[in-house]
Amino acid sequence: MDIKRSSKIPLIMLMMISLAGCASLGGVVTPTWPIPEGIKIVEVNGYPMAYQEAGNGTPLLLLHSHPADYRSWDTQIPEFSKSYRTIAVALRHYYPEKWDGVGTDFTIAQHASDIIAMIKKLNLGKVHLLGNSRGGTIAVTVATLQPEVIRSLILDEPNVIPLIRDTPEGQKWMTDQKAIGEKIRASLAAGGREKAAQDFMASFGVAWEKVPPRIQGMIIDNIGVCTESGDRGKFSCADIQKFNFPILLIAGEKSPKLYGQMLDALRRCKPDIPTPITVKGVHPNMHRQDTAAFNKAVLEFMSKH
Repeated sequence: MDIKRSSKIPLIMLMMISLAGCASLGGVVTPTWPIPEGIKIVEVNGYPMAYQEAGNGTPLLLLHSHPADYRSWDTQIPEFSKSYRTIAVALRHYYPEKWDGVGTDFTIAQHASDIIAMIKKLNLGKVHLLGNSRGGTIAVTVATLQPEVIRSLILDEPNVIPLIRDTPEGQKWMTDQKAIGEKIRASLAAGGREKAAQDFMASFGVAWEKVPPRIQGMIIDNIGVCTESGDRGKFSCADIQKFNFPILLIAGEKSPKLYGQMLDALRRCKPDIPTPITVKGVHPNMHRQDTAAFNKAVLEFMSKH
């Protein structure tokens, strides 16, 4: 009896080792960069995605612009989380990772796939999805690929260049963006992150010393993403026409005309999208410039859906 029992031990040990090996192959991906206190991590598509979460109730996902990160929503989270389970995402290769711009997985398609995987992994069901600028592009792409996860779509001056790709304005934007990406790649290689961040702002005619210190830090942290070529996805008017969930468009009164043209393009594709809510006296990123007006518009919309 003792001999038979002892003969089973090596087999059991081998099975445990085998299972441990499988777990390590498909286990949690550990970030190789520091994670700020209070920030959570979820593995999606082999990447440790960081996010800030607060509140309970219906899920609301916040997708940041470029080159911002989850910290750009710090004036929304306290209010939104009073009524919603609010999740501010740090997209792949954005802070807290300080990416060097090297790799091929910084695309709209990859980011949309990550968000879809996150929604499913956290068992969020249908979500309110709010995207600002490039984050709006990702939100539209998610809605195109997996409309069943969308409760409502809130687009804060989304960059939907694919809808006006063939216009002179669209062509110019893509050419300019590619040139900026190449310039920042060269700046990173030659002068480091801060110099590259200064060159990035100079590309838009903004003097570095006029940028608030907090925003300077965010740009430096995320400067690697500014090497991108201007990819904004491949959705079409036909995709927008299939949307069957409530949509809110938000615009800044003083934003560049290109933003208005993109919002117009969305509404030409789907005329039943309501007229955008215009936040008076602000430029892009109005959620930081007029927090009260922005939060009020979003909360009133979500309360109806």
